[in-house]
Amino acid sequence: MTGHGEATTRTGVVIRELREVREFEQVYALFDGIWHPAPRNVPMTVELMIGFAHTGNYVAGAFEGERLVGASVGFRGGGRSLHSHVTGAAVTGRGIGYALKTHQREWCRKNGLDTITWTFDPLVRRNARFNLVKLGALPEKYLPDFYGEMSDAINEGDASDRVLAVWRVRESGGASPAPGFKNRPVLLEAGDDGWPVVRSAEGDVVLVGTPPDIERLRRADPAAARAWRAAMREVLGGLMESGGHVVALTNHGKYVVTDRRLFHRGFAAL
Repeated sequence: MTGHGEATTRTGVVIRELREVREFEQVYALFDGIWHPAPRNVPMTVELMIGFAHTGNYVAGAFEGERLVGASVGFRGGGRSLHSHVTGAAVTGRGIGYALKTHQREWCRKNGLDTITWTFDPLVRRNARFNLVKLGALPEKYLPDFYGEMSDAINEGDASDRVLAVWRVRESGGASPAPGFKNRPVLLEAGDDGWPVVRSAEGDVVLVGTPPDIERLRRADPAAARAWRAAMREVLGGLMESGGHVVALTNHGKYVVTDRRLFHRGFAAL
């Protein structure tokens, strides 16, 4: 995994912790421009950022000159962990989010923390790839409708199911997408019409697919998007609830779910 210094050099941004009210106001405006939330559903208020920064939590911004182009806010959770509540970048494809995560990782190491947790939508394939493959975090719990109703441009009209990702900051980091799983049973995947297809199958290792672009599907076919939500909750949520563990992601955006005892014996290297 790329270190923080190299990641920021590639993006051309400077990342630093924030302390001033005007900086928190910039973060608020940045997040508002990304999510366009309803007033009751803002990702983070200025007052909370002030409180978090004042009490030794993580509030950082990525700057291109004087312009804020990304930010991340997290707070200390139970044990030696940071919960990364919200991270966003004004532009995609430049690696700003990745640079923020590597900065966050270094901050945790310096502050004696061992893990970073956050939630993400299991239907969003690009986020799953970023979290599992690029960073090396793994989902450890399925959380149905975790945030309740969300009123913003990205999530509105959909249940807010999430998975809890755990990133162990003292490990080496991301890996290549999982090889060797082509012939494993697929319990969920997209049909020719884009709707989810759920199958019954058994095996020590199974695959759970994701839609190619759930955000586009929400706009083009809301009913299909809702069907995907229900199917993912039933299949991936059911597997994780019954003891299954997500150990990797394939090149085609399928979660690899197995028993962790097999994984610890080296099964995921197949």
